[in-house]
Amino acid sequence: MTRQIIQTEAAPAAIGPYSQAVRCGNTVYLSGQIALNPVSMELRNASIEDETHQVFANLRAVAEAAGGSLAQFARVGIFLTDLGHYATVNRIMGEYFKPPFPARAAVGVAALPRGVRIEADAVMVLD
Repeated sequence: MTRQIIQTEAAPAAIGPYSQAVRCGNTVYLSGQIALNPVSMELRNASIEDETHQVFANLRAVAEAAGGSLAQFARVGIFLTDLGHYATVNRIMGEYFKPPFPARAAVGVAALPRGVRIEADAVMVLD
């Protein structure tokens, strides 16, 4: 199977040895996104709400670069350093996704890159 690397300046550049996304057939694997502004590469982290909106905006930008949209996400993985933010993230996620919702896992973790509170990755299946 051919692998196609997805890259866009509309999302933060990778900060390690990975690609923003990789397409294999009709499936696109999106790397984890944190609340980095894609232009300045500065964190947008004044609040968990700010971080969450930036994370989903970054995922949307990568999805669009791959020829898809959030509506085609089959699975989302959410990593939180404080599960007390779970309800807030759910509310904001509902602003970006409409039924039928993707499958999802939300897990508590001890720490995330650059001290952020949330990271999310996804799997998208193109039509």
